[in-house]
Amino acid sequence: MARTRALLTQTEREWLESDETESGSRRYQVVSEVRNRIEDELTEDVTVLAENHPDLLEELRDVVCKNDE
Repeated sequence: MARTRALLTQTEREWLESDETESGSRRYQVVSEVRNRIEDELTEDVTVLAENHPDLLEELRDVVCKNDE
């Protein structure tokens, strides 16, 4: 089965992992695009999960919070 992205594409991961001085404005553009996804799309997804599938929302929280420890 083909892999799909969660929040970042493979290319975006590479840009974010690159040296900031080498990647220049493209890196900042990627940061902006990801920030917009978090603020807009992810917020809406969380709302849909909370209303329609709280178990999946809990799984999402577990993954996000586990990586935060």
